[in-house]
Formats: sequence, C-alpha cells, structure tokens
Amino acid sequence: MRALVLGGGGIAGVAWEVGILHGLGETVLDVDMIVGTSAGSIVAAALGHISPAEAYRLQTTPAPPSANNAAGPVPDIDKLMELFGKAYSLPPDEAVRMVADVSLAAETMPEEAFVNVIGRNLPSPEWPDSNISVVAYDTGSGERTVFTRDSGVALGLAVAASCSVPGVFPPITIDGKRYMDGGIRMSNNADLVADHDEILIIAPIVELAPPPNAKVITPDEGAMKAMGANVLDPASRIPSAEAGLRQGQSIKLH
Repeated sequence: MRALVLGGGGIAGVAWEVGILHGLGETVLDVDMIVGTSAGSIVAAALGHISPAEAYRLQTTPAPPSANNAAGPVPDIDKLMELFGKAYSLPPDEAVRMVADVSLAAETMPEEAFVNVIGRNLPSPEWPDSNISVVAYDTGSGERTVFTRDSGVALGLAVAASCSVPGVFPPITIDGKRYMDGGIRMSNNADLVADHDEILIIAPIVELAPPPNAKVITPDEGAMKAMGANVLDPASRIPSAEAGLRQGQSIKLH
C-alpha cells in the first residue's frame, strides 16, 4: 500500500506543496490514502478534483487585494510560534488543553466567514472519490479526529476545522463539537499511515520521528527563502509555489 502525507504550513505551505506535486508529476497521486493536515488538507481536497498543473496555475495567479485580505490582517507569527513551541514541550494531553483554551478564547472572525474563506480555496464542495483523511482536534475532549467522506461531514467544514490555527482562526463547530487545527501535536500526522509499504511525506514543517520507511520532502534553501518569515502572509503564495515547482522538478523519487 502507498500513502501520501501533506503537512501543515500556512498559505506558503499550500503553495509550496502544490508546486512540489506539480514538479513531481501526477503519478505521485496514485496512492491508496492521502492524509492532509491544516494546509495539507486544502491541497488534498483540491487535488481530489483537479490536476496538480491546474492547482499550480491557480496558486500562481495573482489574487485581487480583497481576496488577500479575506482572512483578516496577517497574524503575528512570533506569537503563534511561541504557542506551538510551548505546546510541543508539554505532555500531549496538557498541550492540547492549553492550545484549546487559547483557540476558544481568541477573538477572531466568525466561523461562517472562515468556512467561506476555505470554501473559496476548494475547487469543489464535495468529497473526492480518492481516499482522503483530514485531521483536526476536538477542543473539548482533546482527541485527534480524522474526517473522511464516510464521516457525514461537509468537506468545507472538515478542511476549515483542520486549518483553524489557534488564536488566529475560529474553532469550527461540527455536530455540536468545536474543532481546531490538526497540527497541534504533529504537523503531518504521518503515524496514521505507518502501516503502509510506501510513504511520501511532503512537509513544509519538519515532522519529528516520521515512519522509518517514509520518504520526506522538506523545503530546500530556495523554498525556505521564498516562503519567508511568515507562512500566513498572502504575499508568500506565488514565490512559494514557484520555488516548490523548481524543487519538485529536481527530485527523483525512484
């Protein structure tokens, strides 16, 4: 069995992943399962409906100012990194509880507005036929939740939940529970496919202890420069996609 894992990494991460996949070629999507976390959930959902080439075209098409501002002002990445750094230093249950408290208490845009922002970034509101898993965390129980097309949850809601960066975007209500970013404990959640024979991880943020049989692609020096200091800045989108394409074209998987 083969699996593709797409990790979190903000706006820059979405664009870079799309560039990498376009550079690698469509055969890389011929897998039994795709796991998408945060930014990776957007890419996974999109590529279930359109080709990497079309996704790349969309990523490298300049957006009007109104679109760039749709999610509000560019967040303070230093505060966000401080929060995640503290979370990764704590025991898992304590870390998730702390981040959930931040997520629930933050003043952000309304849920509906954020779901609409995510929806505009998806080529279809329907789950694709491919086997896609979207990861989020329940702010109440602290449990990791994996949404699939069999979960009975709208794709846009599942992806918005996975992308709900704590303190930046609102937790998303699904069946009476509120969910936040799927990268709280692991930016890629590659352990979900540890039993697969071949695993390709495309990781804007390096994952600790990936499965031993995994091939991991992380941003090279050019991509890191293109992604910049704030991966949530819309200005990083086009440079990150272009850098991802260059890097993807240079990689030989076999």
